[in-house]
Amino acid sequence: MPLITLTTDFGTKDHFVGALKGAIYSEFSDARIVDITHEIPPFNITETAYILKNSYKSFPDGTIHIVGVDSELCPDNKHIAIELDNHFFVCPDNGIISMIASEIKPTKIFEINVHDRVESSFPVLDVFVQVACFIARGGNLNVIGKEIQTLKKMIEIQPKVNEAKNQITGGVVYVDNYGNVITNISKKMFEKIGKRRSFKITAKRYTFIKIFAKYNEITGNSTHDSRQYEGSKLAIFNAGGYLEIAIYRSNLDSVGGASTLLGLNYRDSITIDFMSDNNAS
Repeated sequence: MPLITLTTDFGTKDHFVGALKGAIYSEFSDARIVDITHEIPPFNITETAYILKNSYKSFPDGTIHIVGVDSELCPDNKHIAIELDNHFFVCPDNGIISMIASEIKPTKIFEINVHDRVESSFPVLDVFVQVACFIARGGNLNVIGKEIQTLKKMIEIQPKVNEAKNQITGGVVYVDNYGNVITNISKKMFEKIGKRRSFKITAKRYTFIKIFAKYNEITGNSTHDSRQYEGSKLAIFNAGGYLEIAIYRSNLDSVGGASTLLGLNYRDSITIDFMSDNNAS
């Protein structure tokens, strides 16, 4: 049986997550449910896309992903079910999928026919559960609504390239549990634009001229206790392939994280300036 994952901004204090799981089991008793996260900040679709983009590929083909963030139905926020990269997503058309699928074209996109489905102001429970369980039972997407060709695009949070200035301008899209700051600048973009040139990364009043391959590389060949480097700032491409500003061995209860120590928050600007060929070493 295919897995059903849940990604929401519901939190865990209220009844919403429990009700959602109960509805899935009532609709499809053989379901296997995996929580990706319920701690998305309310309505933060950028963070949702980052987490899903870096997690869905770890699941087997055929997995169904319910996305309950900014899901209230309106003319500008339709409900969709799509097949993408051998996975299924049941979600609002609010830009999330355009960020997840920035380099992969969806196989099929269907606008969910919500007539006779919506029973309350909780569409994830009333609509998304029914559709996800229908797919899990082997149902065809063309039964749930009409096929469409386009998705809502979110372009203002995409990194921008200024070739005349040899510069990439990106922004903070996520702050992780360690307080590390993740940007929307990918390693692929960095290498394509940088062409092995020297560079300077600017994040507010802080600059970086080196990107480490691993966090502990900042200790160099030191034979001393690595704890002496706690609190040192560094730039790294994380496991997802995105530029990250981090604090080595950060501890939010003592040392602090990059977000708090460097004053970097969601949507703050990060720039990379590449040296011209004449100045490159």
